[in-house]
Amino acid sequence: MRGLRPQAVAARIGEIAPRTAQFADQWPTGQDIEILPPVRHALAEIGVRYLFSEDAPTLLPFAWQLFLAREVLVRPSRWVWPRWVPTPARRFRTRQQVAFTDALRPIVRRRRSSGRLGDDVLGQMLRPSSRHGLLPEEAILDSLPGLTVATFETPTRAAGWILLHLARYPQAAGRVAAEAALLPADPAATTGTHLDGLQYTQALVREVLRMYPPSWLLTRRATRQTQLADYAIDAGSTVLICPYTAHRDAREHSEPDRFRPERWLDDSGSPTKPGVFLAFGTGPHGCEGAALAMAMLTLLTAQTARRYHVSEPPGPEPGYQVTTFEGLATAGLRLRATVRG
Repeated sequence: MRGLRPQAVAARIGEIAPRTAQFADQWPTGQDIEILPPVRHALAEIGVRYLFSEDAPTLLPFAWQLFLAREVLVRPSRWVWPRWVPTPARRFRTRQQVAFTDALRPIVRRRRSSGRLGDDVLGQMLRPSSRHGLLPEEAILDSLPGLTVATFETPTRAAGWILLHLARYPQAAGRVAAEAALLPADPAATTGTHLDGLQYTQALVREVLRMYPPSWLLTRRATRQTQLADYAIDAGSTVLICPYTAHRDAREHSEPDRFRPERWLDDSGSPTKPGVFLAFGTGPHGCEGAALAMAMLTLLTAQTARRYHVSEPPGPEPGYQVTTFEGLATAGLRLRATVRG
């Protein structure tokens, strides 16, 4: 998707950076707070605005309802129902998808009829491509609900782990803060060049994603019979890939259980080597929003470390619980921010 390619994301860094700075500015200092809800709010505003620009305020409430519908749907249950059974959670999700589509449809028609398609992701989808021509309206409406939620759901899980590591590794947080000090005073003046300069911050983000990939289990379906190592995979089989264990393979990552962001600054730690870094999947079915997610997470990390020392609440037990249903998350994570000085 053209609007999510790295060069497209780099061109819009000045739109992403201000909301990450606002998140940091609004973090109440000197008190322990549950941090994932404000992170999710910040990333949702960034993601929805990136997709829909000036139409984002209209669609953001519907995006929230879509997210809540998914949360209800993936909530653990005593019963496993067949997919065709219309459970209350599934009916709720369907209603929210219809509501989102009903809100988006007049926006699509208005843009097309006026000829002002916009430079956001929706605008890119409304433009004909040399390969596929003009996308039908229904194809656009079918693809955008899931894409909208994806811009902030998985990045929020990742951000929880990143902020926790800022708290647990103050020396690494200090290096991030030193890099972030070189960012423009006005976040809107941030460019792709500034983002590229945050090399250690990006390394820290990748290292956290390596150790705690927010999507810990990926599925792929074999389209034809193939051989995988010593195993024969039949056509139509579902193959499960676990980034959590793959990322801790000592054959690919030395000292795999050690948090060491510097490994991504070495030539040997290239995230582009096939199969080594699976936080966003890999190959033709890798996450199309990887560049956007990395930009959001890198800037959120930099702006937070630039302003604050982050710490966990005192006590013998960590202030969070880990859930692995549909994602690896720091549920209930509580952190404290103290002004860096």
